[in-house]
Amino acid sequence: MIRMDRTVPALVSPELKRTVTKEVPQTGAATVTLPENAASSEQRRVLDGLPVLVFLERDGTVVFANAEARQLIGIAGEWTPQPLEEVLWGLLPGAAEPQTLLSGSRSGQPFHATLPGRDGRLHPIEGVFSVVHFTPHESIIVAHSAGRDRAPKSRLMEDVLASIPEAVAIEHGGHLLYTNPAFARMFGYAAEEMEGGSLCSLIVPETRLNEHGTLLRGVDERGRMRVDTVRSTKSGELIDVSLQVAPLVIEANPAGYVYTFRDIGEHKETEAKLQHDAMHDVLTGLPNRALFLDRLTLALNRRLRRPDHTCGVLYLDLDRFKEINDALGHAAGDLLLRGIAERLIAVLRPQDTAARLGGDEFAVLVENILSASDLEIVATRILRVLQQPFEIYGHSLQSGASIGAAMTGGEHTSAEELIRDADYAMYRAKQSGGLRFEFFDKHLEISATAQQERERALRSILDNRLFEFRFQPIFQLRSGALEGFEVQMCSRQPDGPPGEFRELMAAAEETGLSISLGRETLQAVCTQQRTWSAALPRNELFFAVKMTSRQFYHPDFVAQVSHAVHSTGANPSRLVLEIAENTLNQDPDAAVAILQRLVDCRVRLAMDDFGGSLAPLNHLVRLPIDMLKLDSKLTAAALGGGRQQAVLEMLLRLAPALGVTAVAAGIESAEQAQALYRMGCGLGQGEVLSAPLESAHALVLAQARMGVLTPRG
Repeated sequence: MIRMDRTVPALVSPELKRTVTKEVPQTGAATVTLPENAASSEQRRVLDGLPVLVFLERDGTVVFANAEARQLIGIAGEWTPQPLEEVLWGLLPGAAEPQTLLSGSRSGQPFHATLPGRDGRLHPIEGVFSVVHFTPHESIIVAHSAGRDRAPKSRLMEDVLASIPEAVAIEHGGHLLYTNPAFARMFGYAAEEMEGGSLCSLIVPETRLNEHGTLLRGVDERGRMRVDTVRSTKSGELIDVSLQVAPLVIEANPAGYVYTFRDIGEHKETEAKLQHDAMHDVLTGLPNRALFLDRLTLALNRRLRRPDHTCGVLYLDLDRFKEINDALGHAAGDLLLRGIAERLIAVLRPQDTAARLGGDEFAVLVENILSASDLEIVATRILRVLQQPFEIYGHSLQSGASIGAAMTGGEHTSAEELIRDADYAMYRAKQSGGLRFEFFDKHLEISATAQQERERALRSILDNRLFEFRFQPIFQLRSGALEGFEVQMCSRQPDGPPGEFRELMAAAEETGLSISLGRETLQAVCTQQRTWSAALPRNELFFAVKMTSRQFYHPDFVAQVSHAVHSTGANPSRLVLEIAENTLNQDPDAAVAILQRLVDCRVRLAMDDFGGSLAPLNHLVRLPIDMLKLDSKLTAAALGGGRQQAVLEMLLRLAPALGVTAVAAGIESAEQAQALYRMGCGLGQGEVLSAPLESAHALVLAQARMGVLTPRG
C-alpha cells in the first residue's frame, strides 16, 4: 500500500486553494500545479475544504480522495488507495468516447466518468485532470457531479438519446454506464435500480444467456449484430424485441457495447395472425387444404421411419348442405359449417387433424391407428354426431355426411394420392345414398382408374377438337313438316363408336368438363342458326340443346347463354334449352329462379325426359316451360295400354291447356307415331323418322321443307 505522505510530498500551497476555488465555479474544473514541499496534514485540510471532488493519482492508483469525494462515494473514514479504473468507470475525455486510463494524457484534459458508490449507485461526474509529474506519473483530478452546469454538447447528446423511441443501453466492463428513458419504460426499471447493474442480471432470461454471449462474440468478430429475440421485464414478462448490438470503441480500442432495443410484440402478433390466416379456413378456423397436406405429408414421412406408424384419411361431403344453404340463405349455411367444425373437433383426439378443404367438404387425418377398424370407429363417431340436429335461426336442421376412408399403404407415395382415394370412396358413399362411409379398395381403385382414363380421353377430345355436331330432325306428327332439330355432340375419332362417346359424356358430368362441352355446344348452335338464316330466309326452325345438371346450376350459366346469343347474332326465340326433369327436381326453388332469368333472355325452355321419374305435375304450373319432351319410356306407353297409357293421354290433353307443346322422344315405329298423334302429341323425333344428320344434310332437309314424311319401315 502506498502511503499518503510519500505519494504527494509537496501539495501544500496557498496558490492551490485560490486556484481551485477560483476556477471550479466557472468551468467545473481547475488546472493545478502541485508544490514541491507541503505538510500532509495541511494538504488534507486544504483539499477537504474544497466544494469539489478532488482525487490524487500516482501511476494509475488513486492515493487520496477529499472529503467531498469520500462523502459522494460513501466512505466515512480514511481513504484506501485503489486502482484508478475501479474508482472512475468509463472515463470520457470531453464529450467524446471513454478512456480507461489517464496515463500519458495531456495536462488540463476534460473528461466525463462514472463514480460508483458503496450503496451500489452510480454517479456521473465531469471535470479535468492535470498531470503534475510525468516521471513518476502524478496527477490531480478535480470534478463535480455531471448534473451541475453540464456542457452544452453533453446535454444535447443526452437529450437526443432521451427523445428516440428505441431503448438504448451502454455497457462497459459488464456494468451499465447509461440507459435512456425508453429503456426504463420498456423494461420497467427505475434509473437508480439500473445503476451499476448489468444487462445479463436485469433483462436477459436464463434461457438466453448463451445467446447473449454469442451475440457479444459476434460483435467482437464482425463489428455489429442484430437478432429478433426475447428479453425479460422487471415483472418477469417476456417481450419480443429486435436487438442490435454495436461495439463501443475508444481511441480505436474496444471499450464496451451499445445496445438498441425495439419492441416488436405487435409486429409478431400481426405476423402470427397472417401466418395463421394463410394456413387456416377463415370461416371455421380449421386448417385449410395447404396445412392439411403438410401435416399428412409429415405423417407419411414418419411412416417411412416407422412402418408400424399407420394413419388414415376421412373425406367428408355434407349431404344436404346445398338445400339448407338455398332455403335459409348463406348466413345460415355459414353457421352450419361452423357447427360442423366444432363437432368434428369435439369427437377427435388432440393428435388428429380436421380441415375444411372448401365448400362443404372436410377432411380428417387420423394418426397412430393399428387397423382399418380404428378408422371405422372414428368415421362412425363422426356420422353419429353430424346426424344430430343443428339449431340455426330457430330451425332444427339435419345435415349428415357421406364419408370416404383410405389408409396408408405401400401404394401411397404422396398425400395427394391418399386424399384422392378417400375422395373416390366418398363419392361411392354418396352414390349409395349418403349418410354412410365407404373404404377405398382395389375394386374402387380399378373403377377410379377407368374413370381417370375416360377423363383423359375426354380432355384429349376437347383439346384437339375431335368432335362434331349432328342434327336430329323434329317433325309435326300431324303433317310431317319439319319444325326443328335436336343438336347432339359426337366424336370424330375414326375408331371411337358413338356409345363410347356417350360414356365419355357421363364422365364429363362427373368431373365438371360438361360445363366446357356445354359452352362449346351453345356457341356452335347459335353460330349454326345464324349461318342458316342466310340460306333459309323464312327460317322458323328451332334448335334444341340438352343441358346437363352441372351446366344448368353453374353460376355463369345464364351469362353463357346470353353471350352465345349476342356474340353470334342468333335469334333467341329459336333456341330451345332442354333441362331434364331430374335436374329440375334437384333444387326446384333455385331452378325456378334460373328458368325465369332464361325467359328474360327470350330463349325457349323444354323439360326433358318428362315422366321418367314421375315428377309432380305442379312443375308444369310453376315452371316457365315452353315444351314438354316425353321420356322414351313414356313414349313407348302409346302402344302399351294400361295405366301408363292413361297417364300419357292425360298429360297430352293437359299440355295444350297449359300452353305447352308436347314432343315425343324416341319414337320407334310408324304405329307409335300415329298413336301419339291421335292422343294429341304435336311433335316427335326418333330413328324411325330420321337419324341424326350431318350439318350439310340437315341444311338440305331444311331447304326442302318436306311437307309429309312417310316413316321408314
